[in-house]
Amino acid sequence: MARRSRRELRDNLYRVAETQAGWFTAKQALESGYTYPAQAYHASQGNWIRMDRGIYRLNAWPATDREDLVRWTLWSRERGVISHDTATSMHGLGDLNPAQIHMTVPKGFRASASGVVLHRGVLPDADVERHAGYRITTPLRSILDVAALGIEEERLIAVISDALRRGVTTRKQLRERADIVGPAAALRIERCVERAGA
Repeated sequence: MARRSRRELRDNLYRVAETQAGWFTAKQALESGYTYPAQAYHASQGNWIRMDRGIYRLNAWPATDREDLVRWTLWSRERGVISHDTATSMHGLGDLNPAQIHMTVPKGFRASASGVVLHRGVLPDADVERHAGYRITTPLRSILDVAALGIEEERLIAVISDALRRGVTTRKQLRERADIVGPAAALRIERCVERAGA
């Protein structure tokens, strides 16, 4: 197998990093052609910034507003989806401002860490949006999830009011999908939809 040039290695890594806001994992760097000693070299020279164990960011890449979402996505091995309070806040619905990142992961996911709240479950593709470096639940799914968590009714009304006013969901969609989060949450959603402003 022919040895790849530095430019080819760099281009391979940049193709990965550009879809993840300049971030990448040690595994992705390895797949791009960088051996572990080469990775250590680039980190020690300041070309790459070590953000977490096995997670790097290109030094020259411009910072983005929500790099924490990219970090946790890579930490979850891209199995996690930003959800619940964090997704609702990211969509600009209501006044939720969670101190920790909320993320939905598959049921068999075993890792844990401080700074992230994990919810286990399966999300249909239609409930997920892709952003630069992370996936996030849709506004509709995010509302359903926070309703299931049992946030205060006044806060849920504010979330739903914002969603209806901005047109990111409808009363009909909320009512049709409410059953997926259980009967108690569905009843709360129904009450809040009735009270929410158009």
